[in-house]
Amino acid sequence: MSRIVMKFGGTSVADLDRIRNVARRVKREVEAGHEVAVVVSAMAGVTNQLVKWCQDLSPLHDAREYDTVVATGEQVTIGLLAIALQAEGVDARSWQGWQVPIRTDGAHGKARVEAIEGAELIRRMRMGQVPVVAGFQGIGPDNRVTTLGRGGSDLSAVALAAAVRADRCDIYTDVDGVYTTDPRIVPRARKLERISYEEMLELASVGAKVLQTRSVELAMKQRVRVQVLSSFEERPGTLVVDEDEIVEQPVVSGIAYSRDDAKVTLRRVPDRPGVAAAVFGALARANVNVDMIVQNIGADGLTDMTFTVGKADLARAQDVLEKAREEVGFEALLADPEVAKISVVGIGMRSHAGVANTMFRALAEKGINIQVISTSEIKVSVLVGAEYTELAVRALHTAYGLDAPA
Repeated sequence: MSRIVMKFGGTSVADLDRIRNVARRVKREVEAGHEVAVVVSAMAGVTNQLVKWCQDLSPLHDAREYDTVVATGEQVTIGLLAIALQAEGVDARSWQGWQVPIRTDGAHGKARVEAIEGAELIRRMRMGQVPVVAGFQGIGPDNRVTTLGRGGSDLSAVALAAAVRADRCDIYTDVDGVYTTDPRIVPRARKLERISYEEMLELASVGAKVLQTRSVELAMKQRVRVQVLSSFEERPGTLVVDEDEIVEQPVVSGIAYSRDDAKVTLRRVPDRPGVAAAVFGALARANVNVDMIVQNIGADGLTDMTFTVGKADLARAQDVLEKAREEVGFEALLADPEVAKISVVGIGMRSHAGVANTMFRALAEKGINIQVISTSEIKVSVLVGAEYTELAVRALHTAYGLDAPA
C-alpha cells in the first residue's frame, strides 16, 4: 500500500463531467488499497477571469485583496470534487489552505510555502478518508489568505506530498507527460520516459508549462518522486527523478519557450558602483523578479542596462523605476513586451562543447536576431522578437536531433 498525492489541473476539472471522471480515478486508487490525498486547481478559465477583474479595476491593485479574490476558484472545485467522491461512495472532505494549515510568508500574489502541518491529514488518510485540498493558496503571518503564484497548485501538491511523506506525487494535466518541446508547435516532439529534477527545473523556469518552477525546486529538495500523467488517457507518463536514475543522458533534453517576459532597457545610466544595486534593489522590494541581465561597456561615464521581467510585472516595474529615476540617474526607460525567451536544456551540456554554437548558427540561418543571451551549466537562453517564437523552436528542435522519426 502506498500513500499518493494526486493533483488535477484546471482542464481536468473544467466541468462536472470531468470532475466525475477525476472522482472515478481517485476511487480506483482508493480501491487499490492506497492512502490518497487530492489537490485541485480552479476550473479552467476561472482564475484568468478573476485576475482580469482585479486588473480591470486597477492595474496596481492591492495584492492582499487580489489574493482574496483569486483564491475563491479552488474553493469551488474542492467542494464539488468532495461531493462527486461521496456520490461514488468514497469518504472525502474538502480542505481550504488555511484549514490544513498551509503556512506561507506574506508575499501576496507569489507567497512561499513555509510549513504544512500534515498530522491531521495523515490521520484522516489512515482512517480511509480522502482529503481534497485547495491548491494555489495558504495563510500568511497576518492570518490573511495568500496565493502562491500562477501554477501554484503544483507547488501545493509537492509540498503536501512532502508533508504527509507520500511515496509519489502524481500530477494529472492535459498532456500525457514531458515532451522534448511543445507538440503543438513541433508535431514530431518526443515524450520523455524520465527527466532529471535539474532539467525539469530549468525547463519549467524558462517557459515549459508542464510543471511550475517552484514545485520542481521543492521536489528536488525534498526528493519527492513526481509523475506527470494525462487526465484523459490511460498511458504511462513521465517520471521526474534523480539524475542517477537516468542511464543515458542526452546532450539536449528539451527546447522551451516563454512569451511571458518583457524587456526593459535603461538608457544612459551613470556607470558607477552601486547603480545596479539601486535598480534591482528597488525592483526586489516591490517583489518584481528580474531574469536576464545585460549591461553594456560604459562610455563617457554612462552605460545602458537591459533586463527582463515578467510581462505581468511590467507596469509595476515601470512605476518603481520611474520613482527611482532621480536616485539611479538614467535618462530614458524603454519597455518592449513583444519578446520571447527560447531555451535549450540538457544535463549532457556539462560534458559536450559546441551546444551554444549550434543554437546561434541555427537561429542565424533562419534570420533570427538574438537580443540577449544568458547561460547556466545545463541551459542556454536567448531573447528574440516574439514573432519568431515558433520558427526558432522548430529550427532548434531539428538542429539538436530531437525530432521523432517520421
